[in-house]
Amino acid sequence: MIATHAGNFFEDFHVGQVIRHATPRTVTAGDVALYGALYGARFAVQSSEVFAQAIGYRHAPVDDLLVFNIVFGKTVPDVSLNAVANLGYASCRFLAPVYAGDTLYAVSEVIGLRENSNRKSGVVYVRSTGFKQDGTEVVDYVRWVMVRKRDEANPASEPYVPTLPSYLHADDLGGAVPSLDIGDYDFDLAGSPHRLGDYEVGARIDHVDGVTVEEAEHQIATRLYQNPARIHFNQWSEGQGRFGRRLVYGGHVISLARALSFNGLANAFHFAAINAGRHVGPLFAGETVFAWSEVLDRQEIPGRKDMGALRLRTLATKNRPCADFPGKTAEEYDPAVILDLDYWALIPR
Repeated sequence: MIATHAGNFFEDFHVGQVIRHATPRTVTAGDVALYGALYGARFAVQSSEVFAQAIGYRHAPVDDLLVFNIVFGKTVPDVSLNAVANLGYASCRFLAPVYAGDTLYAVSEVIGLRENSNRKSGVVYVRSTGFKQDGTEVVDYVRWVMVRKRDEANPASEPYVPTLPSYLHADDLGGAVPSLDIGDYDFDLAGSPHRLGDYEVGARIDHVDGVTVEEAEHQIATRLYQNPARIHFNQWSEGQGRFGRRLVYGGHVISLARALSFNGLANAFHFAAINAGRHVGPLFAGETVFAWSEVLDRQEIPGRKDMGALRLRTLATKNRPCADFPGKTAEEYDPAVILDLDYWALIPR
């Protein structure tokens, strides 16, 4: 008898397990266009073939977060089909440019497990790596996700929580960007005159704009990544669950916040690494996302005279503009905060 796949539950994972994910995905110009239509990102390098080629790219590269979300989507049927929630990210590096026509595939290794005290679920830590057709690594990252148990009575594996770096160093960045001809980088066309040296550590930027999430668009976006997690699509089941409705995929929130950051960070064109990320609260259709960023660090990249790195902390909120920079006080987040993302972006010097 042919059996359908119900996804893995917490008991099905063990530390050291390696999973090769189906199915390979060729990224097309249509995918890139749809991603642009869903989020409205305006970074010149990803928007214009002419602009990208003028500064040294072979073609306009695929948006880094489209690559991330496609690779993430590959992992969902095996890692998080039975997830309660995706909890966080660390040690994520974008390693090589991806162009339309490249084919992506993904492999994950289970690096940690911890059963929750209620015995209904547990946290699974995985390191996932995305490759393109020639074996080049394009992105790797660690994420941890809360996954349901098949049976509460089943014994759990011995807990192991991996030690992860709090952040990546600047000398780990830059490999995904060719040597740039900054003399041909047109700051007028890029939308901002600001370079690396214009951003002071501690500066805060209100990205001003807000965008309301529609039910159809967040589901279209999640399908674009071939992410089949039930919590985003199945109102029949989710109507009986914790929230009573479908939850917006966390990667959708990250992409929205990144697109909003153009207003203030227009030349920070390469999303180079995620140091840490947390989905602080849920987002639902009908709610409006705002964002603000703080400059945590500013670094030169060894061997690169053309660009440097900004370490940024971007917080996204729902139904709350960010003019007063809502964030975290002591151990408490402002109730409106839904995303807290610490990352490196590359910017011309």
